[in-house]
Amino acid sequence: MIDPRAVVDPAAQLASDVIVGPYSIIGPDVHIGAGTWVGPHVVIRGPTRIGEQNKIYQFASIGDDPQDKKYKGEQTLLEIGDRNVIRECCTINRGTVQGGGVTRIGDDNWIMAYVHIAHDCIIGNDTILVNNASLAGHVIIEDHVILGGFSLVHQFCSVGAYAFTSMASGIAKDVPPYVRVAGHMAEPYGLNSEGLKRHGFSPETVSQLRRAYKIIYRSNLTAEKAVERLRELAHECREVERLAEFVAQSKRGIVR
Repeated sequence: MIDPRAVVDPAAQLASDVIVGPYSIIGPDVHIGAGTWVGPHVVIRGPTRIGEQNKIYQFASIGDDPQDKKYKGEQTLLEIGDRNVIRECCTINRGTVQGGGVTRIGDDNWIMAYVHIAHDCIIGNDTILVNNASLAGHVIIEDHVILGGFSLVHQFCSVGAYAFTSMASGIAKDVPPYVRVAGHMAEPYGLNSEGLKRHGFSPETVSQLRRAYKIIYRSNLTAEKAVERLRELAHECREVERLAEFVAQSKRGIVR
């Protein structure tokens, strides 16, 4: 299953059915789970843990050193879950000691060509990162997020679940769950209604989230006052509660 032109370090641990294409290089302290396909010309450095049934396309650089001047060669980690698709020329770096020591990617993510995921990023499940999206260090992307092509996310920012960013969005503050943003710098452009419908949210839930959106963005309230109002609605809708907690816990402030 390993092409004879590939270079796989004897200390790497690959499941018996892992496929490795020609001219790929896999270093020591790399673990790759069953059913994973590694295409040609891929470089994977460790310590890196890759789960099952992933597909990694040509010219991707996986698990290399973080691009951080504080990094001094410490043993840090990249963890990738199951069933992810990582397309051509993606770069995914390991973590730093200062940032917790790990970059982590969940399951069922579609990471398209030329995406960069920097050190200490945490990516949830079932996200789509469109071509040339770039995440600086310490970014959190929650479940079911879509980042449009060429979206840029500043370090230490969070993008909440089911959020959507249009192409070339410049994100320097946190994006709340369920919200759609666009522009450079990014501004809110309504609820991600279409995305919510596609994920099976009920009309009643979408309606409640619209009310919550208006409280945050159209009531001329401070973030603190908006959170108070949202919590009054939270007992009617757990998604509103999730939105309220995200806004309340935001350290960078939210896109407004």
